[in-house]
Amino acid sequence: MPPKGWRKHVPDPVAAKTLVLDNGGYTIKAGLSLPNAKPQYDDCEVIPNCIARSRDKRIYIASQIEKCTDFGEMGFRRPVEKGFIVNWEAQKAIWENEFFDTGAQLLCDPKETNLILTEAPNCPAMLQRNCDEMVFEEFEFASYYRCIGPVLSAYNNIHALFNDPAPPANLLHLPPECLLIIDSSYSHTTITPLYKGQPLQSCIRRLSIGGKVLTNYLKEIASIRHYNMLDETYLLNEIKETVSFVSQSFPTDLSRTWKGGLRDRKPIDPDIAVDYVLPDYETRAHGFMRPHDPVKAKTKRLQPLQGPREDILPLGNERFAVPELLFNPTDIGMQEAGLPECVMQSLSALPTALQAGMLANVVVVGGNALIPGFMERLTSELRELAPSSFPVRIACAEDPVKYTWLGGACLASNRDLLKSVVVTKAEYNEHGSTWLGRRFLSGAGVK
Repeated sequence: MPPKGWRKHVPDPVAAKTLVLDNGGYTIKAGLSLPNAKPQYDDCEVIPNCIARSRDKRIYIASQIEKCTDFGEMGFRRPVEKGFIVNWEAQKAIWENEFFDTGAQLLCDPKETNLILTEAPNCPAMLQRNCDEMVFEEFEFASYYRCIGPVLSAYNNIHALFNDPAPPANLLHLPPECLLIIDSSYSHTTITPLYKGQPLQSCIRRLSIGGKVLTNYLKEIASIRHYNMLDETYLLNEIKETVSFVSQSFPTDLSRTWKGGLRDRKPIDPDIAVDYVLPDYETRAHGFMRPHDPVKAKTKRLQPLQGPREDILPLGNERFAVPELLFNPTDIGMQEAGLPECVMQSLSALPTALQAGMLANVVVVGGNALIPGFMERLTSELRELAPSSFPVRIACAEDPVKYTWLGGACLASNRDLLKSVVVTKAEYNEHGSTWLGRRFLSGAGVK
């Protein structure tokens, strides 16, 4: 008989280590978080979320693509479509290569690891169920929390982002009362109002324009005006990220790139026009941008006496016409409002008392936030649309690509907070996937 007061030791069902995954359509932002640790951006790895096939028929899974030297006509298979995981065969291969195979940089044993996983807003219930079953039945993680990305962003230090006074220490880890997250990434752009860390579902708005649409649009106009580049997705994405900027006055910049009529030729503004030297995949695997040279651009292809040949892609209004789609989707016939109008549509669905608070705490995340001029254009247009009595404060994260991951890592480092949101494998086995869906839908801190 055990002595009086003796208690049998019950192991903690929540593991010490947590794998935080911001599982995006273009890249996975991943890293391991430990209790009471202070997460840093350097703890996060950005991993291509794709399986690629080169024209020499070699297969590259996720980070293996770094070993590739010939990106010409490369084909991609992506497990995420429109923000949702729809191909678990491909996603499983990517996760295993990056997290579970011997030699993986973020190697972990899922049975001894918690998982925090992001999803896009308004994910269909069937896709959520598939995801939950893969996590617990295929990978067998110790515990699991699934939520939309903006919820994790709210666990960052938002007060420091706006240079506001820090709250009391016991409240520092909690999300702010009112927060509006604009996530402009690869698949689409979403506007999500959060009240005390919880998304206001009826106010979420989505703009179908994301990095994928921008790249495809650049492929089309470059193929019409210059070379056939419809199969050069990787290259055109690199060009887009290198040369694009958001115009603060689209008509003005458009006039600066107009060459004039046949009898009234005008030089293109050298501050806008550039030449992009294309890679040949022999001497260089990546291209580069340089100032526009009208003579060289006219010949396009040069055969110098010495050195490698140069293929030049001259770019003028393409530089700002592509990201302009974020503000005017009707340019390509999409019957949707631009980003500032979508923000106001989201706010109009809120009670009046919350609208001012949301506009005063707008945080922009996602890769498109890195486009030069994006923040300035968004701020100026939102200021014009918002009531004059409302303050408008918009901040961009220091690293908008990793910001959602960092919020998840902050959540995982707080042991008590983590226990309040995760579901253990034992609970899943007892209650099933239907209960799990309701559990995550009910919000954090409710068990």
